[in-house]
Amino acid sequence: MREYFLVYEKQAGNMMTDTISDMLTRIRNAQSRSSLSVEMPYSRKLESIAKVLKNEGYIEGYKVFKFDGKVYKGLNISLKYDSEGNPVISHISRVSKPSLRVYKKYGEIGSVLTGRGIYIISTSRGVMSSNEAKKKRLGGEIICKVY
Repeated sequence: MREYFLVYEKQAGNMMTDTISDMLTRIRNAQSRSSLSVEMPYSRKLESIAKVLKNEGYIEGYKVFKFDGKVYKGLNISLKYDSEGNPVISHISRVSKPSLRVYKKYGEIGSVLTGRGIYIISTSRGVMSSNEAKKKRLGGEIICKVY
């Protein structure tokens, strides 16, 4: 894992524009390799997405850490697998992109796979799952879809 993160560190001059897509891609790639955890650069938005994934039972947990002798932080996500070794997250994809933002009112937020999945939504009261946003009657930007 560390060597994968160091590649990112060397390319720090080429700042990436969509860190959320990078996070989702890292999770998909790590699960395809049956990794127990995945590391990525830290941001508060990524931590809040990881918190929603943890609360909804899609990941085991997450940790914010600081590299030795470095100024910036990292985020370590512990992935979750079922008893047969299959990843709990079978699909995770970005809905709202930097080039095309997708906003929904709380009444327009649909269900994912008839309630078996969730949308992660950025609302005026923080990042939350679609179920929680519906209960609080909040709309916002649909970040990603998970099932």
